[in-house]
This record gives sequence, structure tokens and C-alpha cells, in this order.
Amino acid sequence: MFRRREPVPFAFLAEADRFRSNVAPPPPERSSVSQIAGRWLLGLTIVAALVGSLVIGMPALSLDHSSETQQSQASQGR
Repeated sequence: MFRRREPVPFAFLAEADRFRSNVAPPPPERSSVSQIAGRWLLGLTIVAALVGSLVIGMPALSLDHSSETQQSQASQGR
């Protein structure tokens, strides 16, 4: 039977090592001022949302010992 040197799905890798192009890719386009400002605004909005959710969520995560004493005082008065 005929046997290949390399498996078929990876045959293109061997060819890619031999092929070198002399054509340079085009330079990337420079971002405009509005695009840079938009990225900064988006990042600032995301950071502000995370900080705001942390500030709002912290009271729910903290233990409130004053509510236990209020309940015990109310039950003692009855």
C-alpha cells in the first residue's frame, strides 16, 4: 500500500515552512481622536459600574450587629 510521509491535515504546515513572502502587510490604520476618546469612555464606564456595584453591595455583605440587639430589646419589653 502507498503510505504518506505526513498525515493529510498537517501537510500544509510543511509547505508553510518553505514558503516565504516578500510582500509586507499594509500598516495598521491610526485610530482617530474620537475612537480613542470612545475607548477611554467605555473603559471608564465599566470601571465606574464595577466600583458602584461594589459600593452598593458592601452593606449587604457586612454583618449588622445592631439589628440583633434591637430584636432582643423588643422581646424583653414584652
